[in-house]
Amino acid sequence: MIKKTPKIYFVLKKIVKPLFMLYYNPEIVYNGEIPDEGPVIIAGNHKHLYDQFFPIFLTKRGIHYLAKKEYFDSKKTSWFFKMMGCIPVDRSKKDPEAKEAAIEVLKDRGAIGIFPEGTRNKTEKRLLPFKFGAVSFSQKTNALIVPFAISGDYKFRSKNLKVKFGKPFRVKDMPLEEANQQLYDVINSLLD
Repeated sequence: MIKKTPKIYFVLKKIVKPLFMLYYNPEIVYNGEIPDEGPVIIAGNHKHLYDQFFPIFLTKRGIHYLAKKEYFDSKKTSWFFKMMGCIPVDRSKKDPEAKEAAIEVLKDRGAIGIFPEGTRNKTEKRLLPFKFGAVSFSQKTNALIVPFAISGDYKFRSKNLKVKFGKPFRVKDMPLEEANQQLYDVINSLLD
């Protein structure tokens, strides 16, 4: 099971962040929404492989992202995803090991990153339907959900790449359908 964020995660972050920001020139609307401690779920839309970098760059915390298990099956990529403390998810089924690992991180007062769409959105739709992982994890662990949205293009010195964070919330006793709709609505509104 995943316990701590590997030290190499923080070393790589220091190296990659300035290069990434210089190359892509993103506009970031962030007011410290990710807390410094306590269980937190950072949840956003998913349009590109690099989407997870923004929350990673904006907090001192280590974030354990849920990532498709195919990344862990390939010798070319498995070393990197393991080194970065990612949690493998088998998307072909309900994956109890992945759920248990994510809940364990949150019970240890850690941070996980999740894309509720479940996959990269390569369609013309603004958002894909949301899966229930983020809100379910929040309800089971009382973790705070921090929503964010990414719009624009990943191009050199982009003129429209924008990342916007929304007001965090907890699910508590809210029905999961209602909580998932709230998360969807917040992220959708952040795309405006």
